[in-house]
Amino acid sequence: MRMTRARQKTKPPAVLARYQRSETAVADLIRQVFLRGVSTREVGGVLQPLLGWKPSAQTVSRVAVALDREVRRFHWRTLDESWRSLLLDGLTMKVKHPGGVSKKLVLVAYGMRLDGTRQIIDFRLATAESAAQWEAFLADLFRRGVEGTQLALVVTDGAPGLRAALELVYPRARHQRCWVHKLRNLANKVPKKHQAACLGGAKRIYQAPNAREAGHRFQAWASDWREILPKAVLCLEQDLEELLNFFQCPKEDWRAIRTTNAIERSFREVRRRTRPMTCFQNNASCERIIYAIITHLNEQWSAALPAPQKQFTQRS
Repeated sequence: MRMTRARQKTKPPAVLARYQRSETAVADLIRQVFLRGVSTREVGGVLQPLLGWKPSAQTVSRVAVALDREVRRFHWRTLDESWRSLLLDGLTMKVKHPGGVSKKLVLVAYGMRLDGTRQIIDFRLATAESAAQWEAFLADLFRRGVEGTQLALVVTDGAPGLRAALELVYPRARHQRCWVHKLRNLANKVPKKHQAACLGGAKRIYQAPNAREAGHRFQAWASDWREILPKAVLCLEQDLEELLNFFQCPKEDWRAIRTTNAIERSFREVRRRTRPMTCFQNNASCERIIYAIITHLNEQWSAALPAPQKQFTQRS
């Protein structure tokens, strides 16, 4: 009897280790299912054919809570002051609620550091791209460490609500209007027969070797088109100063900061990954997916860095 008990005492650790490995594997699988948009109550049924058994509601809830904690830590983590430029934009997602489906705007801040590395800093679910909601998002970044003492430029698509919020939170940073969005606005004011010539001339402005030459090119372009397309010329002229602010930054940054293309490329990855979902089950589900994709992109960019830059990013 004593030998049996002694043997029993030696077996549980091995059994427990196997059980823990199995539970970890199942938790990882549940996590991956979550990150593909499956709702909490549907996870068990989705995994049952694969596992041969249905994970309990408690297991599924425990994994969901762990993921939600990760998202909260991401939103609450302390940020540093090493950003020299910010790109700000939003994308729309559909989220279910008890009354049906509503559109949520995901406000996103993408940053370039003083050493040239990049990162999606944070995101926030909002109901509109209003000044108040942008201000709340930017003020939160400010409180967590992005105070803007090193911030030279903030790039936006020209949304008035965001512009107003910037005046309150980062009034000393120069504002850069996105050339891609401006050219789209311009195209709406130009008949098709003139678009190739008119827009082609406008593009030459930002391709100038310096701000002075860009000014000269604008004057020549405006002279050619003012009588034919006065509204188009006014559309560009009224925002020209903010369209040329990128010339005051290092030349190697010009291409990256004269448009919001960098953040738009990140949005394309988000849309590619979320397209099969069509609609999120709730806000928490939406936050998990966006967090997972952003974390994946940040890790990709960090992995592509030379060793010294990786160390800088990890320390921050």
